[in-house]
Amino acid sequence: MKTILASKSPRRREILELLGLDFCVETADTDESCDICDPRDRVAFLAAQKGEAVLKKKLSEYQSLDDTLIIACDTLVYVDGEFLGKPRDRDDAYRMLTLLSGRSHEVWSGIYVFFGGKAISRAEVTKVSFCEMSHKEKERYLDSGEPFDKAGAYAVQGKAAVYIKGLEGDYFNVVGLPVNLLYRTLREEFGIVI
Repeated sequence: MKTILASKSPRRREILELLGLDFCVETADTDESCDICDPRDRVAFLAAQKGEAVLKKKLSEYQSLDDTLIIACDTLVYVDGEFLGKPRDRDDAYRMLTLLSGRSHEVWSGIYVFFGGKAISRAEVTKVSFCEMSHKEKERYLDSGEPFDKAGAYAVQGKAAVYIKGLEGDYFNVVGLPVNLLYRTLREEFGIVI
């Protein structure tokens, strides 16, 4: 079986490597603008968009996909009815950290799995509690450079770990790929055990 990860995310690659999967990375350009307001539906839609783009690309190359597994994912931070993707700049990252400071928020990830002519999209939520961050702590974290390519402007597996009071749900969902949801989907829907 050939496995394709339809994502540029280094964190998703690391997670699949941790699971021992042999895979290649292939992406296709997609429009990530979306007007879906429900976080579950939004991330499932965006993950499916990424996966379908790679699927169409492979089909246009006349490649057989009989024994090909495609995995795509999208992750967003959700707080106060607002979706926090990757920050546009330092000011936007500071705004996001201020919004998250001293409170809880949700991290939603949608997955798309294609195998054997069948496609499934699902979503998972994890609740994350941040401790209060001072202005100096936010500035120091921004100076590290870590927040700028992360949804919500933080990396739970990185320097932001010191600000995380607790998690309710799948830790890997916050990193960027809901491992348990992926495993359950592969096993229950496709009979694939990793």
